[in-house]
Amino acid sequence: MTHWFHRNPLKATAPVSFNYYGVVTGPSASKICNDLRSSRTRLLELFTDLSCNPEMMKNAADLYFSLLQGFINSLDESTQESKLRYIQNFKWTDTLQGQVPSAQQDAVFELISMGFNVALWYTKYASRLAGKENITEDEAKEVHRSLKIAAGIFKHLKESHVPKLITPAEKGRDLEARLIEAYIIQCQAEAQEVTIARAIELKHAPGLIAALAYETANFYQKADHTLSSLEPVYSAKWRKYLHLKMCFYTAYAYCYHGQTLLASDKCGEAIRSLQEAEKLYAKAETLCKDYGETKGPGPTVKPSGHLFFRKLGNLVKNTLEKCQRENGFMPNPSQKKK
Repeated sequence: MTHWFHRNPLKATAPVSFNYYGVVTGPSASKICNDLRSSRTRLLELFTDLSCNPEMMKNAADLYFSLLQGFINSLDESTQESKLRYIQNFKWTDTLQGQVPSAQQDAVFELISMGFNVALWYTKYASRLAGKENITEDEAKEVHRSLKIAAGIFKHLKESHVPKLITPAEKGRDLEARLIEAYIIQCQAEAQEVTIARAIELKHAPGLIAALAYETANFYQKADHTLSSLEPVYSAKWRKYLHLKMCFYTAYAYCYHGQTLLASDKCGEAIRSLQEAEKLYAKAETLCKDYGETKGPGPTVKPSGHLFFRKLGNLVKNTLEKCQRENGFMPNPSQKKK
């Protein structure tokens, strides 16, 4: 089953030379600074390299972060921070606020910002893989794994590193807790979408699929609520995505719940459940149009034309017609949608 995910742009950053004349002396120290510069450049290049895979990303990120630790933690393994922590100024843009950069003279700020981009890369890699028309079982597992890794990175940054910043994150910026939380929840919701698709392919019980879909809709609703206090000019498009996915998976839940009711010979209740699914699908269709017309960070696409969206529409329609037939009621042709 093919998927469609909204993605905000990567963070951009200013070049860093790591040249500290008069401060760093000796060949070993100079080599570390050179390695820092080259490993940072390499990692930034991989973010936009379509041939990059998770193994390449992990190796490049591990190398850079292991070197950067010398600017954060004391080398004698004490609890004290490194004397080099505040020697370098780092600049990064935001995923939502575009080209307006934030700057801090703090290596922890660099670690969090670069780690944030690594997490974003995993979400974008998952999105590219999930968008294929004939995604294999192994590819679906890779999508699920990548989204889980991204959620884990976001969570680790939020809990272990953001609190260490001397200058707190500005309101509405990437490193603010509510934005990171929204990214975490979105990753969880999208990973569960892959689980639902797999459950459908394996023809699992409709009741299980309905429960998973309802839980996924709740994830999207929670992520949307997390962003509710942000300036609409920055968050409107992202929130349209979260809202339409909430409606979409609630429609899924009602559709499969209707199948469960039909299997129990509760045709009347099944019809009502499918009619509710039909309403929610129509609402999601309207939100798809709104998403495409809303300005803001993210791709310009028409989700309603995507295969993942059309398949649900056909499923709801066919299941409702089946319920009506088994209930001994066929609607007047004039009442059918054109």
